[in-house]
Amino acid sequence: DPLRMLRAARFVSQLGFTLAPRVRDALVSMAGEIRRITVERVSAELSKLLLGADPRAGVELMVDTGLAEHVLPEVPAMRLEIDEHHQHKDVYTHSLTVLDQAIALEDGESDLVLRLAALLHDIGKPATRRHEAGGGVSFHHHEVVGAKMARKRLRALRYPTRVIDDVAALVFLHLRFHGYGGGEWTDSAVRRYVTDAGELLPRLHKLVRADCTTRNRRKALALQHTYDDLESRIERIRAEENLAAVRPDLDGNAIMELLGLPPGPLVGQAWRHLKEVRLDRGPLSREEAEAELRRWAQDNLREP
Repeated sequence: DPLRMLRAARFVSQLGFTLAPRVRDALVSMAGEIRRITVERVSAELSKLLLGADPRAGVELMVDTGLAEHVLPEVPAMRLEIDEHHQHKDVYTHSLTVLDQAIALEDGESDLVLRLAALLHDIGKPATRRHEAGGGVSFHHHEVVGAKMARKRLRALRYPTRVIDDVAALVFLHLRFHGYGGGEWTDSAVRRYVTDAGELLPRLHKLVRADCTTRNRRKALALQHTYDDLESRIERIRAEENLAAVRPDLDGNAIMELLGLPPGPLVGQAWRHLKEVRLDRGPLSREEAEAELRRWAQDNLREP
């Protein structure tokens, strides 16, 4: 049964086994046989590996023997050559370190979604790598590309829709914090960070913190303190507003009554506008919300 090859990697993760040289050689020579196994059995084994005590060791075995090329090819693809100026990290090693650090931040229970997101958060980098003038390297929008790649791979492995959606969302959001700078975000930007993450916010906190792998202690501490500041701002705004359910200050019925509209797409447009205003300005009084709705109607509703 070729699945035993993946099971060997799982035992390395779960039980700390070390493979005998002849077993490792067999995995290398037969790695392609894993394609004979149904994806459901493969993903079940992969999940057990990732939920083990040392998933990094299991993933490294998969990559070193070629198994990963047939299960998670995006992971070995992160082994980019180091540029001569050393201006970017080895993405593969960095991702394994992020996986380790994310696990260290778990609240007791092993979290498959967090672990998958940590392992896959930078898979968009190879496709977005650009060599800049002066020898620099950039990976613009790798979080967008990576989220699409993660969704495609996990769908191919037939993971549950919720797992796919959550992992893709975390990959997409993992860079957002770096726009925070030294705390320049407005309260509106903080609200959007919270509402865009939704129920994933605690996992996003862990992923962002785990994504700091710099050896420069001063830089690492600065990033940690900056994220502490962001979390404090979130808690301050949360104490004043219900960030878990940010909704417009007028519902659909109130919008229809005020504007004399029947049910339809215009009501949805007005509702979305008021939600944007709510995110930008925080809670409005009834009078403020109605005034804002009338301004929107003046610009967007035309007399027949």
